[in-house]
Amino acid sequence: MTDQAIPYDHAQRFELSEAATKKVFRHLLPMLLLMYVIAFLDRANVAFAEKAFEVNYGISAAAFAFGAGLFFIGYAVFEVPSNLIMHRVGAKFWMARIMVTWGLVAVAFMFVRNEMSFYALRFLLGIAEAGFFPGVILYLTYWVPARHLSRARGIFYMGIALAGIVGSPISGGLLQMDGILGLPGVEWMFLVEGGIAVIVGVWAYFYLTDKPLDAHGWMEPQERQALHDTIAAEDTAKDEGHGPKSWATALGNGRVWYFCLIYFFIQIAVYGMTFFLPQQVAAITGQKLGLAAGFVTAIPWIAGLASVAFFPGLADRTRKHHVIGTSLMVCTAIGVTISGIFAKSPVIAIIGLCLAAVGFVGMQPIFWTLPTEYMTGTAAAAGIGLINSLGNLGGFAAPIIRERVDDALGKGNGVYAMAIGALLAGLTFWVTQYMKKANEIEAGHIEGLEQTPGQHTIRAH
Repeated sequence: MTDQAIPYDHAQRFELSEAATKKVFRHLLPMLLLMYVIAFLDRANVAFAEKAFEVNYGISAAAFAFGAGLFFIGYAVFEVPSNLIMHRVGAKFWMARIMVTWGLVAVAFMFVRNEMSFYALRFLLGIAEAGFFPGVILYLTYWVPARHLSRARGIFYMGIALAGIVGSPISGGLLQMDGILGLPGVEWMFLVEGGIAVIVGVWAYFYLTDKPLDAHGWMEPQERQALHDTIAAEDTAKDEGHGPKSWATALGNGRVWYFCLIYFFIQIAVYGMTFFLPQQVAAITGQKLGLAAGFVTAIPWIAGLASVAFFPGLADRTRKHHVIGTSLMVCTAIGVTISGIFAKSPVIAIIGLCLAAVGFVGMQPIFWTLPTEYMTGTAAAAGIGLINSLGNLGGFAAPIIRERVDDALGKGNGVYAMAIGALLAGLTFWVTQYMKKANEIEAGHIEGLEQTPGQHTIRAH
């Protein structure tokens, strides 16, 4: 079909971009959510293997903590290059490649037999998955206007909670397949969950679309162009602001490094809980790891799911990101402390874990408002990659810190170090409100601009 010029004004562009955004939420977000559920499941299911590794292969608690954290070293090294490659070659190919690769490595955990093989595979899993999460954070900025970004990230972050809700019973149930076809239950867990990643990765290549102008099968031409124009206008505003303009300046930017520090503290709270949650629940309830303990482990994640479904959207509507984000991290600190103090009281301890999950799950999509309003283009690709890579080193530090504090002060005290991490995350996030704005565009201002009379032209292909 030949190009046909179709005129529209600002008010129509706003309406068309809103209609297009609704289609993005219906078409792309469910696939990205599914991918993140599988990613987090393959990253955290090692918690269910801890006891089997110790009994079968002599991998100690200290070795497990070190190996669990090694994931984030490989992850950190390759995050920025991966994001820059995705920005160049396109999201659907690169994210599908990432997913298939990490699925194959996840399956290979079937062959762990000692500490060195465990260390090697955790490191390789980090390399394989590097770029997926920051790639999605960047990818959403290609598709979702700023006024809806926290809500979109909130839906994506539901993957953490859903992985806990669905994944914990699945992982626990797979462990109970012990002996079927001669395989231990832990090997069934890695085989099934890694295999799912490979299958969904292949599907993602054919399902995802790189940019709005390419969405020929599921979006009208006017909607494609209006959404493209809206995103382009926001990117122009960022370029005219105080943010970095290239990948090199982003990597050396002081504010970007401060964002890394905030995210590091957040991840200490996240992974200090995640890697130990199944064992902690088993200790609190007196159950063995399995299907029943998996269902109890899912309870805090249900609370986290409710949090991420509500708070990011509230932050977008009220523009109170700092107040809400800081309050959520304080909630995590309180919840973690309660779970430690009342470890002998199962109901109260589980309530504490629920509060912790409400805080750190709901906070993370709100945090990403900072860097995505500050950078665009290759600067965003590099900056988001750097923040995620260095910030996720908190996932390397958390299990080691928790184990060291337990050794020094007695079993069960390491949890309080995670509470301190949450408080530091809240404090450093709060301080960012006093930083100079990267640009003056707020959600309401963008909407006002888009409804100002004027003429634009779109082209239908």
